[in-house]
Amino acid sequence: MVATRKKRKRRVKKEKVDLLIINANELITLKGGSEGPLTGRQMRSLGIIRKGGLAVKDGRIVAVGKTSDITQEFRAENVISASGKTVMPGFVDPHTHLVFAGSREDEFQMRVEGASYMEILDVGGGILKTVRETRRAGVDRLVDFGFKTLDVMLEHGTTTVEAKSGYGLTVKDELKILGVIKRLNQLHAVDVVPTFLGAHAVPPEYRNSPQGYVNLVVGDMIPRVAAKGLASFCDVFCERGAFSLEQSRRVLVAAKNQGLKLKVHADEMSMLGGAELAAGVGAVSAEHLLFSSDAGIKAMAKKGVIAVLLPAAAFSLMTGRYADARKMIGSDVPVALGTDFNPSCWVENQQLVMALACHFMKLTPAEAITAATINAAHVIGRADEVGSLEVGKKADVIVLDVPNHKFLGYRFGVNLVDKVVKSGRLVVDKEASTIKTVRLF
Repeated sequence: MVATRKKRKRRVKKEKVDLLIINANELITLKGGSEGPLTGRQMRSLGIIRKGGLAVKDGRIVAVGKTSDITQEFRAENVISASGKTVMPGFVDPHTHLVFAGSREDEFQMRVEGASYMEILDVGGGILKTVRETRRAGVDRLVDFGFKTLDVMLEHGTTTVEAKSGYGLTVKDELKILGVIKRLNQLHAVDVVPTFLGAHAVPPEYRNSPQGYVNLVVGDMIPRVAAKGLASFCDVFCERGAFSLEQSRRVLVAAKNQGLKLKVHADEMSMLGGAELAAGVGAVSAEHLLFSSDAGIKAMAKKGVIAVLLPAAAFSLMTGRYADARKMIGSDVPVALGTDFNPSCWVENQQLVMALACHFMKLTPAEAITAATINAAHVIGRADEVGSLEVGKKADVIVLDVPNHKFLGYRFGVNLVDKVVKSGRLVVDKEASTIKTVRLF
């Protein structure tokens, strides 16, 4: 009798990584969106992997796929099980006014009672009230407020934000705000991308000489901001009562000549031609767009200008009017979503913005997700780093306590985020916090 030895299965040595996220009911990758913003029907293609997983090492994604494949190749001491949950890229907020002092709750009541945005501005309220308070505020106070705001944004799944200046309106105070934005980017886990918005309003000291203020922005502010490297973008509030088309064009051209990329607050209160201006100067984005013309939308599509839609801002204005997102998507304009966080529209939560976009602009949940992630990343020039879950990108990942992506927009008014991973590090964990309840019966 000859003894035989059973063949042993050859063990494959698994690569050790820092973190595994496994068993996602839906893993939303948005694969391929890094090459350019998604348009039309592409906005519904989320690249979903069922029972998906990913591996993270040194803050970067090193593998994405089925959990069975990921766990065959990789091992980690830190493992997040997302069984029954949805995993997706961290939200990107491409339009915020992050740094300011004070609040404007009295003006909220005025709007409830019928006052318009411009009527409030005409009596020294609105932007100008915030300018007065922000000028008085010290750097430490502004940093502290901004840090706390970023905490709330992060808890709700936002891992990258754009932040505009614009509540200083003097050389000194605009530089102060941009300095605060730079400091916040250094201090906080959330990545903060700076935009110069010196042309946000005409300050009181230039009330009788708006052209003189434009001269200051063009001749002094922009060169100093560019020389100090304090902003990646330049924005302008192109609107009746703020800056005319010609004044806005002058600001944007000057900024472009200094190497800044361009954005435009366009057609928020009236059909002034801001969308056409954005296309004409080669802006990356036009933002708000409640009153944009068909010609403006067509021009944006032709030039690839991204429409940043801000339904929370429209909601706070109480006019009942929203940007025509369906027309824009149907015209192949890339669409992104942002909060427009500011003292007139105090919302830090991209989930709520997505719900408003679905309810009032008729975006599908898939379109809203695309708009709040990869398309938003393109708005701020970060699509090579964030906005999708692909090998080589930052591991900015959120786990939602819902079984599929269609719950975004459908379930709102609560925070759906269970966990947030920022650059490979777990920074928010709802399960780790304890909520004590008492049963009475």
